Amino acid sequence: MRRDRLVVAMILGLALLGCDRIPGKPNVADRVPLASEVTAFGPLYKGSCAACHGADGRLGASLALNDPVYLALVPRDRLRKVIADGVTGTLQPAFAMSAGGTLTDAQVDALVTGLVSTWGKGAAVKTSDLPSYAASPGDAGRGQGVYAAACAGCHGPEGKGGPKGGSVVDASFLALASDQYLRTVVIAGRTDLGMPDWRGYTPGPLTEKQISDVVAWLITQRRPVPGRPTLPKEG
Repeated sequence: MRRDRLVVAMILGLALLGCDRIPGKPNVADRVPLASEVTAFGPLYKGSCAACHGADGRLGASLALNDPVYLALVPRDRLRKVIADGVTGTLQPAFAMSAGGTLTDAQVDALVTGLVSTWGKGAAVKTSDLPSYAASPGDAGRGQGVYAAACAGCHGPEGKGGPKGGSVVDASFLALASDQYLRTVVIAGRTDLGMPDWRGYTPGPLTEKQISDVVAWLITQRRPVPGRPTLPKEG
């Protein structure tokens, strides 16, 4: 009897050695990766960006990221910094673990690379044709004239909303929109919502000076919002 048991045990052992896996042992290929191991652009974008920027990078509450003009305009190091560290005083949170977020450095890099490779190759934009991404605000007095000529037709004569665009002087909007955000929108537009980039204004493309001036005018329209701190000068 003891010898029979030994033979059975040997047979079972040999059978197990011939199998690819032990019964009940999880297959490594089927293991669900940890959240920190995910580096595919799709899941990262869906989990971190889609709620504000839209499921397909468009038609969200914030700027469209599915926009080759925007992606050509924003320097890569700035794009990475915004994702990693957020923008103080706005709704853009910090995603990097080093800044209190949930993403590793590799995941932040994957988001930047994925944005550019996925949505940055549409209509070609020559870098030499792009206005400067960052610049100091210009003259608000001149900016009022630029607004009247180029923007009032959509946003109304006082910026409170018009036939084709919403209010650009709303206190809550301006309290959350940094100076750089305003400049970026004037240059890149919101083509997903029908707002042109800097080339599509009437009577013609905005110059560097006109962009800086109209941004300056928009900044002067800010009004205090109870409970919301003043935005930092840069962000």
